[in-house]
Amino acid sequence: MIAFLPFLVVALALLGAVHWYVWRRLVRDVTAAGGPARRVGTAVVVALPLLSVAALASGRAGAPFLFQQVVAWPGFLWLAVLLYLVLALAVGEAVRPLLARWLARRAAAAPAAAPVPVPAPAPVPVPERTAEAEPKAEAEPKAETETETETETETEAEAEAKTGDVVERTVASEVSRRLFVARVVGGAAAAAAAGTVANGAYGVLRGPRVKRVTVPLAKLPRAAHGYRIAVVSDIHLGPILGRAHSQRIVDAINATQPDLIAVVGDLVDGTVENLGPAAEPLARLRARHGSFFVTGNHEYFSGADAWVDHVRELGMRPLRNERLEIPAGFDLAGVDDVAGESEGRGPDFARALGDRDRSRTAVLLAHQPVVIDDAVAHGVDLQLSGHTHGGQLWPGNFLAELANPTVAGLERYGDTQLYVSRGAGAWGPPVRVGAPSDITVVQLASKQA
Repeated sequence: MIAFLPFLVVALALLGAVHWYVWRRLVRDVTAAGGPARRVGTAVVVALPLLSVAALASGRAGAPFLFQQVVAWPGFLWLAVLLYLVLALAVGEAVRPLLARWLARRAAAAPAAAPVPVPAPAPVPVPERTAEAEPKAEAEPKAETETETETETETEAEAEAKTGDVVERTVASEVSRRLFVARVVGGAAAAAAAGTVANGAYGVLRGPRVKRVTVPLAKLPRAAHGYRIAVVSDIHLGPILGRAHSQRIVDAINATQPDLIAVVGDLVDGTVENLGPAAEPLARLRARHGSFFVTGNHEYFSGADAWVDHVRELGMRPLRNERLEIPAGFDLAGVDDVAGESEGRGPDFARALGDRDRSRTAVLLAHQPVVIDDAVAHGVDLQLSGHTHGGQLWPGNFLAELANPTVAGLERYGDTQLYVSRGAGAWGPPVRVGAPSDITVVQLASKQA
């Protein structure tokens, strides 16, 4: 726990900094100080990350399942919205000065308002001089000087007033432009993030699509040519994805009429007590040679032994570092996930594959692609994995590439081929962007056919 503390502090600091940036751009820059909109926006930006932390921590903390369900939807969805909101606002930082400059040029090019004509003052009649008035002639220049001074003072005051009006209008115009730019960029960013997340959530809740991949294997006997394995991984039953999600997956798999079904880990995010009813539809999986299961890392967060027993009750056969011969003429092996090492139940390749006949084709079920080197060393022909989700949320695929040899699809490592499914569910936010969920029908092809 102490070793984990620095990471926790950094993560919380980063979360706070990101939310401050979002608050600045979407609340402070577009609302009036002290106004109701500012207060409501601030409250929302404070509440949402608290819900996200609650959603992330409630399952591990053993909170009541109802509470987990209540906080999961807003908390996890906000994390997805936050990701694309920050990306959109970052793009907006480049757009912001360009839009402001264009508005300034447009304002400068607009014709100035026509000056309001000021009527000339009416002439003051000058009385005719008389002989009696001649002695006062000396006082007239003084009166004229006072009049001229008063006129100049009035003119200067009018000029200052006009200058002040111009300055005020210029400042008001500048403030108005900044507010307009902030609202346009912020609104566009919010719309882009919301639209992206909505589309990604629809893809998850609609259910996975079926993919078909043909894998030629050199040692596969002619009798196994065309053999179909339905591969499904990362179903992630939990507080968001429940029984309806399971039923969609079962219906999609059974419609393919596979010869064998392989569930390659991360079935659940929760206990058997909470999620047992959600997993019940899996008892209706149908395949000629049965359904098989290996653990993923999330099973070890949820009580792996209890789930292995429950999966067996649902009619699936767990493969825990063991191997069996498939009647079609190849070996099927499965190993525990590497996360099980903390409980003394990690992958044991020697036990699963050590004494087998290497002239036979071997298909390995292993949740994480990172064990491919062990598969190569033990002469595996085909490894079927999941775990990566294909990155799930773009640009997460670039991060997934740093931790996994293959993020999605089929690749070759020496004489071993590795197929990685993107998974049928989603962890955290029920959203996928750039990595659609899938169930893959892997059709084996014999080179002797």
